Amino acid sequence: MRVLLVCLGNICRSPTAEGILRHKLEQAGLADRVEVDSCGTGGWHVGKAPDRRAIAAAARRGFDLSGLRARQLEADDFRRFDYLLAMDRDNLLALEARCPPDCRAYIGLFLDFAGYENQAVPDPYFGGKEGFEEVLDLVEAGAEGLVAELHQRLGAVS
Repeated sequence: MRVLLVCLGNICRSPTAEGILRHKLEQAGLADRVEVDSCGTGGWHVGKAPDRRAIAAAARRGFDLSGLRARQLEADDFRRFDYLLAMDRDNLLALEARCPPDCRAYIGLFLDFAGYENQAVPDPYFGGKEGFEEVLDLVEAGAEGLVAELHQRLGAVS
């Protein structure tokens, strides 16, 4: 099973979601059965580490984002991944617009898995420290819901 988490620049929200989801999959015993990656719909930050504020906020909660590097969405991602999950409606629309007709992947909002239908993970880039904390709260809830979904789909034993 393969999951791709998508935001605009791939330096704040989607790498935070990637790091947290990987951690929670490991805790659930699913890390060897689920591949996780993240990307941005824009290419401004390709090759760069996550925002230092995102790295610091995640580290305070025990999540390591320091080894992640930004990349841009590629056409092949629609074939390689089973789930393409956007952090907000604008990036969801970008995914839908670029989606090839033969795509079989689930494309939706990440927070739908937390029961927050049609809710976005807000972009903390231009805000302060509290924005990164809010992102962590929302992403942890989304990751827990997605792990439960993947657990069920993979028929994993608790």
